Parts: sequence; C-alpha cells; structure tokens
Amino acid sequence: MRRDTVDLTLVVPVRNEEHRLPSCLAGVTSVLSALPWTTEVLIVDNASTDRSVEVAERWRPVAGSHGVALRVESCPRKGKGAAVRTGMLAAEGSYLGFCDADLATDMAALHPALDLLTAGANVVVGSRMHPDSRVEVRHSAARQAGAWLFRRSVARVVPDVGDTQCGFKFFDRATARAVFDPLRTPGFAFDVEILARAARLGARIAEIPVLWQDIPGSKFSPLRDGWRSFAAVNAIHRHLAAEVPYRPGSPVLVANTETGA
Repeated sequence: MRRDTVDLTLVVPVRNEEHRLPSCLAGVTSVLSALPWTTEVLIVDNASTDRSVEVAERWRPVAGSHGVALRVESCPRKGKGAAVRTGMLAAEGSYLGFCDADLATDMAALHPALDLLTAGANVVVGSRMHPDSRVEVRHSAARQAGAWLFRRSVARVVPDVGDTQCGFKFFDRATARAVFDPLRTPGFAFDVEILARAARLGARIAEIPVLWQDIPGSKFSPLRDGWRSFAAVNAIHRHLAAEVPYRPGSPVLVANTETGA
C-alpha cells in the first residue's frame, strides 16, 4: 500500500450521538487499525445539540495512537443524506465508505467489502436481504410492513438491489464522487438516489451479507420520516428521468484500479 495517501476513509454521520460515539469509535478504530492500509475516520456532525463533537475530538489522539486518523466535519444542513454527502466529498481516501454510529451492521463485513472493491467492484452494499445475512429485528409489525412497501416503491428506481437502506456502503473514489456530488436527497432516502445514479453510470454494484442488529434509539421515525421517504423516492424518480441519461462509453467512471490501494 502507498503510505503517502489515505487508502480508506470511513464516514460516520452523527446527530446527537454523544453516548454512542465512544463505543462506535472504539469499534471502528479496532477494525481499521488491523488493516494494512492508511485509514481515516471522518465524523460528520449533523447539527448536534449535545457533546458529540467534543467526544469525537477527545477520541482523536486515541485513534491516532492506533494508526487511524480522525477528523471532524460540520454539516449544518439537517439530514442523513446531507451529512454523508458532506463526508464523502471531504474524504481523502482512495476508497470511501460509510456506516451508522450505532454499528447496527457488524464491522466484520468490512473485509469482504474491501476484497470486492480491490477486485474491481465500484460499489459494495451491505444487504439484510442477502440469503446469508443474519438479521435480528425488533421492529413492530407495522414498521416491517412499511419497510416492505418501501422496498416495493424503491424497486422501480433501483430494481437490482435488494436492500437499499442498510447503512453500510463502500465505493471506489471515482464512483463516490460521481454519485454524491449531484446528490439532491438530504434525508433518509438518499441511498436510493446514490444507488440509482451508480446504476445509471454503469457501476458494478455488489451486495454482501451482513450481521445486523436492530439497535434501540434509531433517529428514523416511521410517523415523521416514513411519508417523507416515500415522497423522496417519487422525487428521485422524477429528477433522474429529467436528467440527461448516461451513455455507455462516456468517461464518467474511472477504473478503481487507478487508486493504487
């Protein structure tokens, strides 16, 4: 691996996560420090009103002592999509990814994700719908029904991805820039837009199994955010239909082997 650049950036969007951050940072630092790569964690504060930024800054020397750089970026525009976009565009890695602060997706999935990227995949998606995934769900029947309806709605925009909403996705740098720079969806449905854009670009998208636990304290509210997510999917469909489509052979994506990681 080259040591004059960052090989991997892990973006963690944060909004009022002061209590979760210590265990989150301990978990990701442990996994990243074991890689033979130069790595960084990029915490994106999404207008927190608690001590999230202070907790992250205090962790910086701890991460550094394990060979993992840690940075904090601010995203005043509220919304998970806005926060992840801020992190992805500020990231320095040859490969870029994001995960949730609750670590609902076990970080063991990082190794197969990186294996696929270095083998030539452009996007690797953690999928709870993968037949080899282990999923522990505590959601109510109503919320599970809503999730099923949402997947049906998303299928017309991203037909070839079984689970668009798992908060564990990794990209080669060129693809990440190509899909996050024009991102228009600031909220929870942003994953649908980035995957739809990746598919339009001709990106190679791979889904991997995950160990996923339903962690209490989710920021997603079915009553507050559910209808917004359905509306966002409709808006994504309209926006992409109005844009000039990608033409095969256009020099949009660069082979990820160029990164040298």
